[in-house]
Amino acid sequence: MSRTMSSTPRSDTSQAWAGGLTAFAAVLLFIAGILDFFRGIMAIANDDVYLSTPNYVFKFDLTSWGWIQLVLGVIAMAVSVGLFTRATWARVVGVGIAALLIIANFLSIPYYPFWSLTLIALYAFVIWALCVVRRED
Repeated sequence: MSRTMSSTPRSDTSQAWAGGLTAFAAVLLFIAGILDFFRGIMAIANDDVYLSTPNYVFKFDLTSWGWIQLVLGVIAMAVSVGLFTRATWARVVGVGIAALLIIANFLSIPYYPFWSLTLIALYAFVIWALCVVRRED
């Protein structure tokens, strides 16, 4: 009997904790998606904003890179809406899109180093928040 009473508050506490982390991940994913969206618009509209690095190993056309950032940012914002509903598919896709965006931001470090590192940190927190929560049956 004592065990049953003590397991109920833990369950409620763990559900609140899981909901809080999922909301945290959703908000971070939405904010980082907006930043990537605007970063993509900057690259498409005027790629003189970015630093030019002639000897960088990964060379990309900044306009096409802008489209990649824009599309990934829109997907990240859409997935964050799914995270607010606590959909399981959104957690799985959220980890995947955050991982893709970490790679994309890593490849764009020479063009815009501060924002790339900032977004890498945000997406790492998103992955952590989505992976640390256990699914309740």
